[in-house]
Amino acid sequence: MYHGRFAPTPSGPLHLGSLVAAVGSYLDAHAHNGQWFVRIEDVDKPRAVPGAADTILRQLEDHGLTWHGEVIFQSDRDESYQDYINSLTSADCIYQCDCSRKAIRERGGIYDGYCRTRQPRPTPYALRYINSNPVNQFNDRALGVQLGDTSTCAEDFVVKRRDGLYAYQLAVVVDDIEQGITDIVRGSDLVVPSFWQLTLWQHIAKTEPRMMHLPLVTSNDGRKLSKQNHAPAINSQHASDNLLTALDYLGIDAHELSETRQIDEILAFAVQKWRKKWHITPA
Repeated sequence: MYHGRFAPTPSGPLHLGSLVAAVGSYLDAHAHNGQWFVRIEDVDKPRAVPGAADTILRQLEDHGLTWHGEVIFQSDRDESYQDYINSLTSADCIYQCDCSRKAIRERGGIYDGYCRTRQPRPTPYALRYINSNPVNQFNDRALGVQLGDTSTCAEDFVVKRRDGLYAYQLAVVVDDIEQGITDIVRGSDLVVPSFWQLTLWQHIAKTEPRMMHLPLVTSNDGRKLSKQNHAPAINSQHASDNLLTALDYLGIDAHELSETRQIDEILAFAVQKWRKKWHITPA
């Protein structure tokens, strides 16, 4: 069965760009008669803004984007992440690294495996995955075949940070595998991390999900709408208009709904349009 998800970082409320990603993943799940989950990606605890997760969930509900099951919070899952770290350690797939970002830049900017054969040192260290079978291409349902930079794809990447926090690359893959995610639909700014994530998928699960990366919403100066760029929060009092705007960014012509302001009607219409646009035969 199709399992999709929307996984926002709680660093602030939803803006138009994140709403577009949420709507796209929601439509794809429902077009497949699948399930759509919500996960709060707060593994980077210092970035989490108090109250932001509740605001995001309320905004989703205000826009009719209801999810299946319980909301998963990464901040509650350290034990599970550590279990995978232990398994990787037992399989000799990770090693300690105390290289600073400055040192890596001075050696060319791509991590060169400098610490692979070094003896552990009594300093704060990260854990890196030995990337011996890197994924350097994948087929994206929206963008077609994606080819990664060979050196970057083959880099030994961090799975646990030197500050003790679990790395996003590990956490997102563990969560997706344990939730049975079959399809990942998200913004195209996450194409590059996909190569490392699919590498971990292959190592842990011996399979990988289907990928679909959506167009980004940009500001007038061409920058991606983001919380870091102070993108304004969506106003739930205009939920119907917000949905119609999101559909426009997703390439769905909603002019037939110009007089419709019922959220459930907009979403039902959009599911059918999405199914036709992407040639989906529901299960």
